[in-house]
Amino acid sequence: MLLRTLGWVACVIYATVPSFWLLIHPRADSWRERLRAGRPVYQFLLPLWMAMWVVLGAITWPFRKIALYNSHLAWIPGGLLIALGIYLYARGRRGFSPLQLSGHAELAPDRHSQHLVVTGIRRRLRHPIYLGHVCEMLGWSIGTGLAVLFGLTGFALITGAFMVRREDAELEQRFGDEYRQYQKDVPTFLPRL
Repeated sequence: MLLRTLGWVACVIYATVPSFWLLIHPRADSWRERLRAGRPVYQFLLPLWMAMWVVLGAITWPFRKIALYNSHLAWIPGGLLIALGIYLYARGRRGFSPLQLSGHAELAPDRHSQHLVVTGIRRRLRHPIYLGHVCEMLGWSIGTGLAVLFGLTGFALITGAFMVRREDAELEQRFGDEYRQYQKDVPTFLPRL
């Protein structure tokens, strides 16, 4: 029961990540202007993100115990996917400061160095952290067998597709031809062998 509850909480939070970034990327210039004017951005965005957790948690709460199956063997592929997600996070963080990972660098480019990171795991795929989110969500879904986690994973995949497109467009605007070439050379999620 504890693992199912942990999986539900993790997937509620992870499922809101694309929605949070969809608040930022399409309006990055507007958020930058707010910061330049000395108006708070993250003091507004972070509570809004936490409100998303509460809303999504409230919506999914009644369904959190509905299992499609119950098998201890499901934790083998589930655990492997969670481990893969953790590995992708660890590799994806290399070359990024916490401020870059949290979006501060892109919203305050005049305060942070701006360079395109194309080393490490990013030589093989452009969005390893987002792939890590998906792997973890799938791992929790498969391991627990909870229907709601599969639904949350599907929601994250759909909103994540929009988020990645918006982020790619914003990065293309910020880095120009360098990013366009990077997009041609490196796949979004699945590395070429």
